[in-house]
Amino acid sequence: MSDVTELDARPTYAFLGPAGTFTEAALLQVPGAANADFLPCSSVNAALTKVREGKATAAMVPIENSVEGGVSATLDAIANGTKLQIVREALVPITFVLTVRPGITELSQIRSISTHSHAWAQCRYWAEMNTPNAEFIPASSTAAAAMGLLDDDVTYDAAISSPLVAQQNSLNVLQTGVEDNTGAVTRFVLVSLPGTVPPVTGSDKTTLVIPLPEDHPGALMDILDQFASRGVNLTRIESRPTGEGLGNYFFSVDAEGHIHESRMSDALMGLHRITPDIRFLGSYPAAEQLSPNYGRHNSEEAYREARAWVDGLRGFDTAL
Repeated sequence: MSDVTELDARPTYAFLGPAGTFTEAALLQVPGAANADFLPCSSVNAALTKVREGKATAAMVPIENSVEGGVSATLDAIANGTKLQIVREALVPITFVLTVRPGITELSQIRSISTHSHAWAQCRYWAEMNTPNAEFIPASSTAAAAMGLLDDDVTYDAAISSPLVAQQNSLNVLQTGVEDNTGAVTRFVLVSLPGTVPPVTGSDKTTLVIPLPEDHPGALMDILDQFASRGVNLTRIESRPTGEGLGNYFFSVDAEGHIHESRMSDALMGLHRITPDIRFLGSYPAAEQLSPNYGRHNSEEAYREARAWVDGLRGFDTAL
């Protein structure tokens, strides 16, 4: 399959559906998305499977939320199986509305609310304060919960969803802004099969899966030192179980910088010596326009000078 930087005339994008999810809003930020075919999927793993099977050019999936942290389903799915590559990211401000089935006109009438578990976690306090008797009904997505209200045999009273799905389907919105934390943001990533790495922009991010080779004192410090000694800042680090027994973990890491920059490539070489099974998930432009802060000794110029100095020494030794 061609890389998403050289897309066919009409690419196909898989995403966590149905239509109206925050994931679709993230996908609409991709240049040329209006001319693409959208393929809604019931889960993150299903969307990524479409890419792995060649049935989608790329998939947009959530990876991190400013309130709940990393999305475990995505972190695990991209860490295992056929290798994938992140080619861009998108940030979507998160605000929720409460939609209700016909006949519900007051909050006091609500006895059950359906939504995705991540959305519920971001609205739980509001729900406890305003609908204290309501039961939480898990749904595969916020949009699926909202769309369920259109069914004649719906078994719950209300749904928490994005304003987009409510608007697209003319749902009855009883309350807006039901999120507990105003200003919350979810980060999404566009994932393809491995291909050409997007060029350096000067404001880039690199995502890695780093297995812990063995559990011993200082094992994590050995990994972190590879970044710290080269002035590479980590914007996210999370541990995830490998599923191979207690105490077996890998680290999911986002770092400021690009693999084509010397400080990052040098850090990756150091990591590979420690844990050869490290998985590179891509270098891509950072949505939040990062401004990396590192000393002069970790600049491209410093690396060039150091390489030239060592090359000179090697040439001198050879001449002798």
